[in-house]
Amino acid sequence: MQQLAVKDILNLLQGKLVNGSELWNVKHAIYYDRHELTHANTLIFINKNDSINWQAINKKGPSLVISDKPMAELKNALDNTTVIRVRSIVHAYWTFIEYYRDLFQIPVVALTGTCGKTTTKEMIKHILIKDWHVQASISSKNEPRQSLPYLTGIDDTTKAAVFELGLGNTGNIKHQCMIYRPTIGIITNIGVHHLDGCKNLEGYIKAKSEIVEGLSNEGTLIINADDENTKKIPLQRFNGKIIRFGIKEQADFTASNIQFTENGMKFQLLASNKKYSAFIPGYGEHQVYNALAAIAAVKEMGMTIQYAISRLRTFNQMARHLEFSTGIGESTIIDDTWTNNPTSIEAALKVLDEIGKDKKVILVLGDIKRLGNFEKKYHREIGTMVAKRNIHMLITIGEKAEEIATQAIKEGTNAKVHIFKDVTGVLDILKPILDSNTLLLIKGPMSSRSMIEFAKSLKDLE
Repeated sequence: MQQLAVKDILNLLQGKLVNGSELWNVKHAIYYDRHELTHANTLIFINKNDSINWQAINKKGPSLVISDKPMAELKNALDNTTVIRVRSIVHAYWTFIEYYRDLFQIPVVALTGTCGKTTTKEMIKHILIKDWHVQASISSKNEPRQSLPYLTGIDDTTKAAVFELGLGNTGNIKHQCMIYRPTIGIITNIGVHHLDGCKNLEGYIKAKSEIVEGLSNEGTLIINADDENTKKIPLQRFNGKIIRFGIKEQADFTASNIQFTENGMKFQLLASNKKYSAFIPGYGEHQVYNALAAIAAVKEMGMTIQYAISRLRTFNQMARHLEFSTGIGESTIIDDTWTNNPTSIEAALKVLDEIGKDKKVILVLGDIKRLGNFEKKYHREIGTMVAKRNIHMLITIGEKAEEIATQAIKEGTNAKVHIFKDVTGVLDILKPILDSNTLLLIKGPMSSRSMIEFAKSLKDLE
């Protein structure tokens, strides 16, 4: 965080100094009860309804408390804690956010999408980080509550920021864009997810489209030209720059001649009437889409396309994102337990179509969560996808996933089908049939620790 003088914050927020000194600097910022207090010199926003542990705050001091609690309660602060009382903590919070964001005139990328946003974010970071100091959200920790510490992670050494936007409910993306004020927005794709928070697919698309409203008229929007749901987003009122990437439709960044090669994907990139040969580690057409979005973003930040391509060759594929390992009996285990939704399952199945030829293919599929009232519908659609493929064995784990198995059987799958409530007993079925000709894909929700641990047990970790 850029150091800020307490006296300047006092003046900015037009508050009243209740306790302590204003002659020192803050180096961190948190919202009480949302973030852990771990450092000295921390600014802490405290709502009037929060219960304050003054001893804990003082112990980590010097600390700066900003609050709209009654004066009598704020006077309980200890010697190592400076307290500024404000009329409204909400107003003070947003005043501080606006002030802090205005300190930096740097490219800020915000990404959303049903699949690929974490990988694309990491690709952008990987391209830039050799030459630039980059502030980025961590892994897929993209909840709105993370936005304050992520924003204040920017300081005067930061050349660019890249933030993944989480979506659980309508309004989440709008809220985060108000904090980050991105100069570049990316929508990787829009499939089906979080229908419990957005009511239906139309609501989900609308929630994703909040990123468009979150960009200024000088901003740049990067979108997937091939994605049907993205095409439903109204762009008539957006006066900024639009960049499209794709494989099928005409786009500003277009990939062709896509090939599965050893450890990754080769393709030709056409951009600005020039052709480039490119390679990206990790299997799947979806990985090419991720690379196109990343290249488009860094090109907009001033990097050359050729440099971006050269950097992507050394990108490290993320753990549990179609991660290949040698497993029991010299089998090949594909661990895709990072996330689980219909779009990511379809992408994984397409990878199997290419690399599973002449192999004994086993699918282990867990529940798809957060589908609201459409739970059965989309699990059945996965069952239909599976039934159309040459699968040796299908194993489902969980009550919701049972619909996948039932539908696959109904549609005449040739796979041997096993239905489990949990992982207990699954290994007993698999061990005798795992061999060097076996390709096993395991896919389950990120929240399922049991499936993540089960995937580890399938791998040869010695």
